[in-house]
Amino acid sequence: MNTIAHSEMDAKIRAEILDNLDEELELEMEETSGPGATPDAGFRAVYFKELFRMQAELVKLQDWVVASGKKIVVLFEGRDAAGKGGVIKRITQRLNPRVCRVAALPAPNNREKTQWYFQRYVEHLPAAGEIVLFDRSWYNRAGVEHVMGFCSPEEYEAFFRDVPEFEKLIIRSGIQLVKYWFSITDAEQAFRFNARIADPLKQWKLSPMDLESRSRWEDYTQAKEVMLSRTSTPEAPWWVVKAVDKKGARLNCIRHLLSLVPYETVPHDPVLLPERVHHPDYHRHDVPPDMLVPEFY
Repeated sequence: MNTIAHSEMDAKIRAEILDNLDEELELEMEETSGPGATPDAGFRAVYFKELFRMQAELVKLQDWVVASGKKIVVLFEGRDAAGKGGVIKRITQRLNPRVCRVAALPAPNNREKTQWYFQRYVEHLPAAGEIVLFDRSWYNRAGVEHVMGFCSPEEYEAFFRDVPEFEKLIIRSGIQLVKYWFSITDAEQAFRFNARIADPLKQWKLSPMDLESRSRWEDYTQAKEVMLSRTSTPEAPWWVVKAVDKKGARLNCIRHLLSLVPYETVPHDPVLLPERVHHPDYHRHDVPPDMLVPEFY
């Protein structure tokens, strides 16, 4: 490949990298162009710089998990609109979905309601070389199920008796377990709910259960306090993320997660692209015009 071709290729690669970074900018525009959004330009510059740097570290962590066969589970809990989904998006954004996957289970069906409570979560635990992020987890029983009356007082107490042993079993099996609670204020949740109501692109995020949770703020607060006090153990402690500032919460959480995993840079052999093989008797056929997607842009 001559010097001009190399230069053109380098320019295209730089453009491709910028296009990839635009994905994050699109997400941010979605969040900062809504009602009441007042992004600080100076902090946004710092935010993007740090986010991209830490996403590069997450890629290194992913490589190490695959190479070492480690297994990691991260739980994300918190009130509705606390920002759990936002940080999960930023963690997974540059990672291989076959290595790092999200488990966001719906309400249990009739069959699952008759199973051992933890059974439907067990099947989502990682194999060697995998990371699983739970967007809500078995702690539903200590939160929404308890507050909304979806479980009996006996089931609620049984959960607190069983969950430390369940998590010890997970850890003894070789899984690293990390638990995050995203903490926001009453006023901030009210603001985020109102912003969703006003934004047609986000109204789908508000479920009847979310709206019901607003009138039960204090019940959820008491449930959270009991949960944190009874299930934070030396083997599996809770980590509380202050999440009123969404961008700061994402950076703090990702930085903390990276600090908990003793990953190392995995050496890789240089990647060499093989030469394309040309066959003189091969002729590419044109695509029928009626198969083509109209090019409006």
